[in-house]
Amino acid sequence: MEYLEFELPIKELHDQLDKCKLIGSESNIDVTETCAQIEKKLNATKKDIYNNLSAWQRVQLSRHPSRPFTLDYIKALCGDTFLELHGDRNVLDDKAMIGGLGKIEDQSFMFIGTQKGYNTKTRQYRNFGMANPEGYRKALRLMKSADKFGIPIITFVDTPGAFPGLEAEERGQGEAIARNIFEMMSISVPIIVVIIGEGASGGALGIGVGDKIFMLENTWYSVISPESCSSILWRSWEHKEAAAEALKLTSKDMLKLGLIDKIIKEPIGGAHFNRDQTYDSVRKELIFTYKKLNKLDSSELIFSRREKFIKMGDFLE
Repeated sequence: MEYLEFELPIKELHDQLDKCKLIGSESNIDVTETCAQIEKKLNATKKDIYNNLSAWQRVQLSRHPSRPFTLDYIKALCGDTFLELHGDRNVLDDKAMIGGLGKIEDQSFMFIGTQKGYNTKTRQYRNFGMANPEGYRKALRLMKSADKFGIPIITFVDTPGAFPGLEAEERGQGEAIARNIFEMMSISVPIIVVIIGEGASGGALGIGVGDKIFMLENTWYSVISPESCSSILWRSWEHKEAAAEALKLTSKDMLKLGLIDKIIKEPIGGAHFNRDQTYDSVRKELIFTYKKLNKLDSSELIFSRREKFIKMGDFLE
């Protein structure tokens, strides 16, 4: 298990507990009481740390290398029923944006999401979860197919942003994201959005328009990352912690501001500490929400979705 800097007290207690158990197994000394005391202290330390996380610490947890990614959720939810679909039918198949058909229980869904890599090779292969215009056009192609055949859509958001390269801009990055936002407002099937890690900028918004938007507890959602915000305002990354607080990007902030509908609780320590529990929480929320949305006809869905986003800001015409 990899530990973040603020988790080091937990690591020390885990090491002590492992040593205590090892001594007990290799000798005749009864260490039951000692192990129980360490375990009690460990649980208390976990609660103290994870119940008082700063905005920046939640950003760090959202980027934890052991945290489950989009394909992990899809495989856990669908098992062997997932069929990945490829390509935007125009340029290429963007590996940072994945999508396809799968079943949760007996209900078919179109799954779409940004995918990161687990090591250097796969991170490069997935372009660090930063989609090109082709990725957003692939996502829109799949959403329109789902709309045509009456299949509800689930999107998983985990991206540091859309790819900012020159070639992406040449191929219409901004237009592709804007087109997705525009088109998703008129999709006639239910759309459920789950932010499972980082939700940064237009890269998140390109697949982030939905009837219901959920955030896992230790995720963030913002127009800009704390590091980039710090570099713009202070000309340095040194103030990223202050930027994270000022941006109000945590799940609690988003819920308070009315920008999301619900926070999905994570196991203590984060989604990676107990993946099965996390998958189960997401599954229950998706099925419950789909059953509620499925009772609405298409015109009601579209109207309420548009109203939802119109109410998010004040403007004059």
